[in-house]
Amino acid sequence: MTDAATPFHAGELAAQQRAGVGYIATKGAPFIREFMPDQHRTFYQAQPFLVAASADTKGRVWASIIEGRDGFVRSPDAHTITLDTTPDPSDPLAQTLTAGTDIGVVGIELATRRRNRFSGRTRPTDSGLAIDIRQTFGNCPQYINERDWWRVQRNQPVRPLTSESLNSAQIKRIEAADTLFIGSGQQGQQGAASNGYDASHRGGEPGFVRVISPNRLRIPDYSGNNFFNTIGNLLQDPRVGLLFVDFETGGLLHLTGRATIDWSPEEARDPNILRMIEVELDAVIDRPEALTLRWSAQPTPSRKLIVTNKVVEAEGITSFHLAATDGDPLKLFQGGQHLPIALDIPSHDKKVRRTYSLSGTAGGDHYRITVKREASGVASRFLHDNVAIGDVVEAKPPTGDFIIPQGDAPLVLVSAGVGLTPMLAILHQLAGQGSQRPVWFVHAARNGRHHAMADEVGQLVATNRTLRKRIFYSTPDSTDQLGQDFDATGRISATDLLALGAGRDAHYMLCGPSGFVTDLKSGLENADVPPDRVLFEVFGTTKS
Repeated sequence: MTDAATPFHAGELAAQQRAGVGYIATKGAPFIREFMPDQHRTFYQAQPFLVAASADTKGRVWASIIEGRDGFVRSPDAHTITLDTTPDPSDPLAQTLTAGTDIGVVGIELATRRRNRFSGRTRPTDSGLAIDIRQTFGNCPQYINERDWWRVQRNQPVRPLTSESLNSAQIKRIEAADTLFIGSGQQGQQGAASNGYDASHRGGEPGFVRVISPNRLRIPDYSGNNFFNTIGNLLQDPRVGLLFVDFETGGLLHLTGRATIDWSPEEARDPNILRMIEVELDAVIDRPEALTLRWSAQPTPSRKLIVTNKVVEAEGITSFHLAATDGDPLKLFQGGQHLPIALDIPSHDKKVRRTYSLSGTAGGDHYRITVKREASGVASRFLHDNVAIGDVVEAKPPTGDFIIPQGDAPLVLVSAGVGLTPMLAILHQLAGQGSQRPVWFVHAARNGRHHAMADEVGQLVATNRTLRKRIFYSTPDSTDQLGQDFDATGRISATDLLALGAGRDAHYMLCGPSGFVTDLKSGLENADVPPDRVLFEVFGTTKS
């Protein structure tokens, strides 16, 4: 498979094959766009900073932060980002970015854990920089430590410190860090969309990055979207840039070097670590108080939630009702968002962190998550087999941007299996608001034994005249009744969705396994549904 047939380059394809997820080459392709959806454009324009990756005039790869005053990021169209600022002259990327070069960017909202990424090419403008988009996609929020931010008045710039290795103070900063940004890149076939740079986030418990020596670091690689953008780049080109942020002082510690991948790390007792990135450093630039931005010194604290009820919803699917142990109100959420939780599993040294979609109503005195038990899922098996009523779990505030699109256009909610969880929360929100927009709930299950929350959905639809449902069973049991338990046999297709009559201007929200989402997304867009009307969220066993 070549760049012409997939948005992934040879290094990414090799990494996917090595990790046993070669299907991503085709199943993941539709999630990488050459334009920004409106939600992503709005997201970037609200950010006070962007993380960038590129190379300097010597060809060394660096990661850095570009900041500006409120509103400095604009998106005049779906293919362009403009920045009303230029990098500080002490930034290792200042010269090449302002001259015009390839760039990778991650927009990250540390207060809410949202992030999106794109790659493109910079060009100078009268007010700063423009970036012409090449590839763009959303990202999961795992391992992001939330922080609130504010600005301070810029002081007299402090002279950067440059060296070829880390000093003792810098080593202590890295050993205390819970956040890292990493830059990588590669150049493949001429004109390929996958050429250029990628900026990525890494996070974990303080000390997750190990300093082996003043010139050598080891960085854990956790489960993610299985695109392998960073590792794929490093297989093609080992040059790498690292960035550590001093959130209290606005200082930036830039490192550049070369990376190798350890596919079988010794740290096997931490189930979250799948690989290690080992970096040999070539140069260090330490820029004290480089930014006017400041962040809270500590991440947003977790809350203790007690399991007040545990309900089997279908074969292999169970709901957990969670209430605050301190009795204080829970943070409100929007239908479609998810809850980050941390589990203390006795057989593992570190907390196991996962995010699960909220499936209940917002505004009550409890949260509800609905979890499918995966045979190889560390967290889902522990929840199903060990967590009981009265047990306590840790949780961060709800987050996520897979939410109800604004406006009154028809809404088609399409799910498979446990993918119904965000859709059910959306149904509850729409019903509670008395929404008058037409809504279709379309769900696929294997059969009645695997169909979770059917009665709850039926009750919502029966009591709200604007809500309708259509249920598909792929292999119904003899006890499943057509016309009562389900409406059609087989799998959902784009043709089925268009036959509902919602129209090509409706919003289609898709949630389920990658193959399910990929097929429907491609089918809708091939039927001339505008890509920005198709929203999606994908789940897989790596999240479980």
